[in-house]
Amino acid sequence: MAQKIVPTNREVTFAPDEIIVSKTDLKGKITYANRTFSKVCGYSRAELMGAPHSIIRHPDMPRAVFKLLWDRLAEEKEVFAYVKNMTRWGDYYWVFAHVTPSYDDQGRVVGYHSNRRVPEQRIVRDVMEPVYAGLLATEASYSSAKEGLKASYAQLTDLVKSKATSYDELIFSL
Repeated sequence: MAQKIVPTNREVTFAPDEIIVSKTDLKGKITYANRTFSKVCGYSRAELMGAPHSIIRHPDMPRAVFKLLWDRLAEEKEVFAYVKNMTRWGDYYWVFAHVTPSYDDQGRVVGYHSNRRVPEQRIVRDVMEPVYAGLLATEASYSSAKEGLKASYAQLTDLVKSKATSYDELIFSL
């Protein structure tokens, strides 16, 4: 699993009534993966256990989106986001993800739970792909990855502010 995967331009889909489910520990290592997740991404459930969730990260995904996700989870808030993932063969698939903290009996966060559904293709094509391409271009325009992330995150938060709404309201208004 450590080999570099080259992205293809082939899309993988899953049925609208299917839900991709995974759980991770606090570091993002997978502790549970349902059959749908395994089927769509191409890794066996055994291969997924203990692997970083980033194993399915597509290079078309801006780092700013993951910063937003992790920042919100650190505040113990749920997150809804459109995400482009990559299979073990380099194919891609889009999801509408809902990520939440998981708690133990004492109310401490012990990990994260994610349900992913088929996204509306119009939103992916007309909104998310152009926005993410712009964020990626900003990230790539800096010689420092840290500065690129800072600039693209500012770009993302400015976009939300320009709509005079919260992030959640923006996502659900699409």
